[in-house]
Amino acid sequence: MNAISRARRAATKYKNRISCHLITWGEDLDTAMREADELSYEVCETFTHQAMASENRMDEFEERLASFDLILSALYGGRLSEPAKADQVIRVQHPRCAVPQQAGRGPYSVPPRRPARGQDEPGRPQADGEDDQRKRIAGVGVLACVHHHLGPELQDCDELDAVMEMTDPEYAFFCPDTAPLTAPGMDVAEVIRTYGSRMRYMHLKDLTPPNPDPETFKGFEGTEALPICCEFGLGTIDFSLIVQAPEAISYDGWLTVEIDKCTSTLTRV
Repeated sequence: MNAISRARRAATKYKNRISCHLITWGEDLDTAMREADELSYEVCETFTHQAMASENRMDEFEERLASFDLILSALYGGRLSEPAKADQVIRVQHPRCAVPQQAGRGPYSVPPRRPARGQDEPGRPQADGEDDQRKRIAGVGVLACVHHHLGPELQDCDELDAVMEMTDPEYAFFCPDTAPLTAPGMDVAEVIRTYGSRMRYMHLKDLTPPNPDPETFKGFEGTEALPICCEFGLGTIDFSLIVQAPEAISYDGWLTVEIDKCTSTLTRV
């Protein structure tokens, strides 16, 4: 059975289809694809720059995906306030060198830049100028999704609300991420209900417990600091209500399991 047939079969089994983010493996794309396939994933998300590496050889990139029975759910990229990022997306989506779109959707996940503290209107810097870039990539069939992060990017509830208010809902969509939304105290299910009409993609990851069990997190010695986020199901987030929220808003897109750095073994991802 080829990758497209496998994806269609998966889509009929699950209303919300499951994808795997290859960020766990860093730049080792072939290992990422092989082990994602071994873990029974049929769909994956990767970085724009990794697709760009095959910009003039997209047939080779498609063959690499197909060799592991994988298709793409999305590309993860940078801030669209940088026109060069939009240029990259357009170039890899050009009909002559298009990233495969067999998955049926083409989200582009974008972490906005967080505004400097003390400004009167939170979120203004990343809202200005980016809708023009979103329109450009919409022209090649790609959906630009605002993607919530911790730290230097978008973090707090007022910032998220400001960005969503100041961007054009026709071109700026939403990709909620369970861990970065939960960490600063937001109710993920409520956020999904609030911005459900703009939701086109979703990341699932957990928060590392404050006192992690060494038997669970075997990849670390016990003396170093663990990452903030951990594998889905190993941390502190209660997903019982979260997983009901997409269905409540009739969301039928991809749910992507993501972990920046593996804290146990890859078979637990």
